[in-house]
Amino acid sequence: MNPAMRQWLSAAADRLRRGAQAARRHPWRAALLLPGGALLYVLLLVPFTPGIDNLRKARVDAPAALVSADGVVLARFQRVHREWVPLARVAPAAVQALIATEDHRFHQHHGIDLYRTAGALWHTLRGDRQGGSTITQQLARNLFPEEIGRAPTLHRKVKEAITALKIEAVYSKDEILETYLNTVPFLYNAFGIEMAARTYFDKSARDLDLLESATLIGMLKGTSYYNPVLNPDRARARRNVVLGQLARYGKLPPERAQELAKRPLRIDFERQPEPLGPAPHAAQQVRKWLIAWADRNGYDIHSDGLVVRSTLDTRLQKAANQAVARQLAQLQPLADRRRKAGQERELLQAGFMAMDPRNGHVLAWVGSSDFAVDQFDHVNRARRQPGSTFKPFVYAAAFMEGWRPTDTLLDQPVALQGEGGEVWRPGDATPPTQRPWTLREGLVQSRNSITAQLMAQVGPQKVARLAEAMGVRDSELQAVPSLALGTSAVTLREMVSGYATIANNGRWMDPLLVLRVEDSSGKVLDTFVPPRSQEAMPRARALTLVNVMRGVVDEGTGSAIRSRYGIQADVAGKTGTTQDNTDAWFILMHPQLVAGAWVGFNDARVTMGESWGTGARSALPMVGDFFQQSLRQRWIDAGAEWDIPRPKPKPKPLPADPVGQLVKDVIDQVLKIFQ
Repeated sequence: MNPAMRQWLSAAADRLRRGAQAARRHPWRAALLLPGGALLYVLLLVPFTPGIDNLRKARVDAPAALVSADGVVLARFQRVHREWVPLARVAPAAVQALIATEDHRFHQHHGIDLYRTAGALWHTLRGDRQGGSTITQQLARNLFPEEIGRAPTLHRKVKEAITALKIEAVYSKDEILETYLNTVPFLYNAFGIEMAARTYFDKSARDLDLLESATLIGMLKGTSYYNPVLNPDRARARRNVVLGQLARYGKLPPERAQELAKRPLRIDFERQPEPLGPAPHAAQQVRKWLIAWADRNGYDIHSDGLVVRSTLDTRLQKAANQAVARQLAQLQPLADRRRKAGQERELLQAGFMAMDPRNGHVLAWVGSSDFAVDQFDHVNRARRQPGSTFKPFVYAAAFMEGWRPTDTLLDQPVALQGEGGEVWRPGDATPPTQRPWTLREGLVQSRNSITAQLMAQVGPQKVARLAEAMGVRDSELQAVPSLALGTSAVTLREMVSGYATIANNGRWMDPLLVLRVEDSSGKVLDTFVPPRSQEAMPRARALTLVNVMRGVVDEGTGSAIRSRYGIQADVAGKTGTTQDNTDAWFILMHPQLVAGAWVGFNDARVTMGESWGTGARSALPMVGDFFQQSLRQRWIDAGAEWDIPRPKPKPKPLPADPVGQLVKDVIDQVLKIFQ
C-alpha cells in the first residue's frame, strides 16, 4: 500500500472513531447517520476488491502453451485441471438444476438478491444460519479466494457483494453461468463441469442426463460431504433435493421428480489424468524457467495466454520415446531375474537427449522410463559417473597439446599418484599386452591404461577445464587422475552438449529449449536466438577427434551401430560403462544430430548384469534405434559428412574355407533377422 493510501485510510479511521464517540453521546443522531456510515464503509472497501481488468482476465483464464518446432502443442501450464467448455456445450438440465437450486431469481437480480439476503439474515439472527449468496457472489469467491476470503464475516460478505456487482457490470448472464460452471471444483483434481462429467460419469458435459446433472449440481453444497463415490446415500438424497427444486420452480413435473427420485445413484467413476504430452520432463523444465521469466516481466503463466515456442520436434520426440520404451521392455525382465528373494523390485531407468549441434536446439528429451511413475529427470537432474564416455575429453586435451592419433603409449600396468598421496591403479578387462598402442587404438578400443597414461601427460586440470568449455558446465569435476575414466558425476545433458561441441567443429552451443515467447495475439515478447556460444577447441583438433571416434563405430565398442542397425552414415561416438555395470552410456554424433542415452537404477547401489549392463548392450540400442528412424524418415541428411575424409575400412582377411564362411555369414544374417 502506498503512503498516500495509508494516510487516507488513517484519516478515515480517525473520522470513524470520532463518529463512534459522538454516537455514544447522541444515539438518535447516530441512528440518522448510520446509512451514511455504512455507505462510507462500503466505499472504503471498493479499492480492495478486484478491478475490472482483473475480472476480464479471470474469465479468459488462458494458460501458457508450450508448442513444438513443428507446431504441435506439447503442454498447457494450467492452474488447475480443467477443460473450458462454452455454455452451449453444457447439458441444459445442468444449467436449469444450477439456477433452480442455487439462485432461482438469477435472471431477475444484478448480482445481489436482496430478498434472499434479507431472509438469510433473518434466519441467521434467529440461530438458524443460512447462506444468501447468489451464483454471481459464489463466482466472486471462486475467482478471487485470496482477495475476498471465506471467513463467515460481514466484512467478507460486503467485499463479495461489491465484486458481484462488478461482475454483473462486466459479464452477461450467460457468461456468468459459463464461468461459474467452468471454475467450480468437484474433488479428485476435477475442476469445472466438463472434468466432473468425465470423472463421475465418463461422458462429456453436453451428454449429461437429468439425474447426472442433479447429482453434480447437488455436490456444490459440499463436495466432500456429498461425494457420490464415498458417500452415495448422502449424494442421492441431495440429488433428490435438486430434483425437488426443479419441480418447485416449474422445470420438472412433480410426478416426474418423484419417479426419478426412486432411481439409484449410478456412478461411472474414473480419475481423469492430466495429459502428459510427448515430452513431460522437458515441459516441466520449461515450466520452471517460464515462471521465473514471467515474474521478471510481469506476466501470469496461468492466465495471460503466453505461447512458448520450443525447439523440440515431435517426430524426433516420438522416435526417442519409442526407442527408450522398446529397449527398457527388453531389459526390465533381465533385471527382474537378478532380483533376490524378498528383495523389492527396482525399475530400470533411462535418460535420453538429442540436439542439433549446429545451433544447440534440443530436439528430443526423455527424462525417465515413465513420467507417471518417476518424475525425476535423468537428463538434467541425475548426476552419474560417465565412465568411458568421458575419455574423448582427455584425447581432445591431448590433441590440443600437440599429440597425434598415431602417437603411441605402451600398454602396461599403470600406477598414478593423486594429490592426497593415494595411488590409483586402473585396469582393463584383459591383461596388459606390453606393446605400443596408438592413441587412436586406445580410444577406439577404450583402453584404460592408455587413457590413464595420457591423462598423466596432459594433466587433470587441463582436461577438466576443456570439458567445462565443451559443455560440462554445471557439475563439479574433480581434477584428479581418475577423472580420465569418468569418476566425476555429470548429467546426460552436459555430456550430450560436450559431444555436440565435438560434432560442431569444436564450437560449443548452449543447449536451447525455448526459441521465443509470444503473447496471445502472436506478438513476440522475447527471443532466445542465437544461444550463447564460443570456441572450445580449434576446428582442426575437433575434426581430428571426430575422425578417431569414427573408429569406435566402425571397429570398436560401438560397432553394433553398423552391424545391427545398418547405419552407414558418417557417425562417430563412444560407449561408457562404470564399475560393476552401475551406469551404462552411449553417445552418437552426426554432423546434424547428436543423441545420448544413460541406463541404470535410481539407487546406484543396484547394478546391472554383466551380459547386458554395458553401454554397448543397454544404452546403445536406444540411440541406434533413434538414429535408424531419423535416417529412414530423412529427418537428417544421410549424406552429410564432416570436413575430414572418412578412413577407408580395413579389408577383411580371406577365410581359409570360403564356402564354409559363406554359409556362416548367411546363418548370421538369418539369426539377426529373428533377433
